[in-house]
Amino acid sequence: MKTLIVHAHPEPRSLNGSLKDLAVSTLENAGHEVRVSDLYAMNWKAVVDAEDYGPHASDPLRVVRDSGRAFDAGALSPDVRAEQEKLLWADTVVFQFPLWWYTMPAILKGWVDRVFTSHFAYGVGEHSDTKYGERFGEGTLAGRKALLSVTVGGPEAHYAARGINGPIDDLLFPIQHGILYYPGIEVLPPFVLYGTDRMTGEDYQDAAKAWEQRLLTLESTDPIAFRRQNFGDYEIPSLHLKEGREAAGRTGFGLHVRG
Repeated sequence: MKTLIVHAHPEPRSLNGSLKDLAVSTLENAGHEVRVSDLYAMNWKAVVDAEDYGPHASDPLRVVRDSGRAFDAGALSPDVRAEQEKLLWADTVVFQFPLWWYTMPAILKGWVDRVFTSHFAYGVGEHSDTKYGERFGEGTLAGRKALLSVTVGGPEAHYAARGINGPIDDLLFPIQHGILYYPGIEVLPPFVLYGTDRMTGEDYQDAAKAWEQRLLTLESTDPIAFRRQNFGDYEIPSLHLKEGREAAGRTGFGLHVRG
């Protein structure tokens, strides 16, 4: 298995840094190939601008059109092209980050904004009255798996179904479904550590064992059963879930998970 780890934390000695290092050693010791994109260490540029698209940047800048033109011409900036090549190389992508203000750190969102360009992560496939592009289960990155490894400062109860912060599955839905599943990546259930602001050394040992176990079962873990866009569950072109397809009691984001 070939695994790309995308890591987003500014402190190498942080919990996230330790989990990233443990992932590298665990997977390599199990015979897997591993590459790491340590975004802070790389001094990753987090903002999209005309420099990303070279001579294909228009004035005024039109990100969707210009990024697609630059991708087609092989003219994206070298750092963006390198990350796209890593994604195409990988069988599995692990994202290691802390939950900050209910989402990923800005530098990681900036990685998505710049790397997931038009004609690479979106804007691919047939667009017609019967098919609305290749996405949500299809696309450039189909055949790959992804796993979010997320550290959360607050206790697990705050992120339960009736918790004040909202269910963790809802908070992660825009990332898991909207960013990763959109270009075709199958998403594994997340690995979430709660209460990390008060984690002790003993707590870390337990967390490390659990993380090792998840890493060693990546290939055998079933992905989240998100519904595929073009395979009968949705009306085209409205993309509304067809009547009677939802599971009993499912509402909101849960409608888009089978079973």
